[in-house]
Amino acid sequence: MPTERAAAHARAGAYLEVDLSAIQENYRRLSGRLGRAECAAVVKADAYGLGVNKVAPALWAAGARRFFVALPDEAIAVRKVLPTAQVFVLGGLFGGAERDYLAHGICPVLNSLGEIAAWRALPPAERPPAAIQFDSGLSRLGLPADEAARLIDDPSLLEGIELGFLMSHLACAEEQEHPLNSRQRQAFSDFCRRFPRMRRSFANSSGIFLGPEYHFDIARPGVALYGGNPTPGCENPMASCIRLRSRILQVRDIARGESVGYGATFTAAQPTRIATVATGYADGYSRYLSNIGRLWLADYCVPIVGRISMDLITLDVSGLPADISMPGALVDLIGDRETVDDIAEKAGTIAYEVLTSLGGRFHRIYKEA
Repeated sequence: MPTERAAAHARAGAYLEVDLSAIQENYRRLSGRLGRAECAAVVKADAYGLGVNKVAPALWAAGARRFFVALPDEAIAVRKVLPTAQVFVLGGLFGGAERDYLAHGICPVLNSLGEIAAWRALPPAERPPAAIQFDSGLSRLGLPADEAARLIDDPSLLEGIELGFLMSHLACAEEQEHPLNSRQRQAFSDFCRRFPRMRRSFANSSGIFLGPEYHFDIARPGVALYGGNPTPGCENPMASCIRLRSRILQVRDIARGESVGYGATFTAAQPTRIATVATGYADGYSRYLSNIGRLWLADYCVPIVGRISMDLITLDVSGLPADISMPGALVDLIGDRETVDDIAEKAGTIAYEVLTSLGGRFHRIYKEA
């Protein structure tokens, strides 16, 4: 009688392998670049789509003690697997959910004077530490200049709040020569100078590679932990963490002049062998890769032909040995030879979107550290 895990494996159309030891290695590489600064870990969006219930404990085992998420529910999920970790909600203090922050020991990143006042109004003995974000030029979350000035003029607004650190966020860290990087660093430094005893957090994944002057006291890498390249245009310094494979469902021969897929966007110029694969845009594999993407079948690079549909991808496997391009064979969609950054470039997006779009239909396999 097969186990449920074996049965689930047999039922799956595709398999997402997550290498937890590679994620840990990436954490150690980033931490090693930071010198004396602390390396935290961003695990929002279900650890960038890879499964926070597995990834967060692996990062804890590698040395991470401070974690960042976007939403309170994400923080609660991390607390379930890491009850003693510090978990900060980048989205701030959600009105109406204040008691959940207290009940679960969730730390808010306070983004406005209004949030600071609301946090102060809660029972001091029940409040975990908080952080304050200053908007240094991203114009998104954080204290804008006028509110920052009011806080500097009246430090009593923070009375009774245990602050873990001050933070800001880079807008253009992936472009090392972008002038906004240094302007933001200077603005953040000027703000922090008014709170001289506070720890500071500034660098994201790419910010770590801008140099020591961007490291401050706490860095917050995200995509680099999961194998995304934090230095676009240069060799990726991070280890690959995932492999996505999908099974071939059917193979057929079509004649010259026959079309493939919705909209008939591909027409065979000669007799062609088509393999249909059990993955589509519902699984996060972008429709924009229709007719331009490529997958790997054993050691053969095979082109995507026709439109990617919700559940299926069609490939031109003409000329490949029949014992390789056959139903049940596994095709590599993401891996060492076709990375998340490669796919993102072809699809006109970024590795963040590729990772966080990975769907829930894959059978997930975790390579334990």
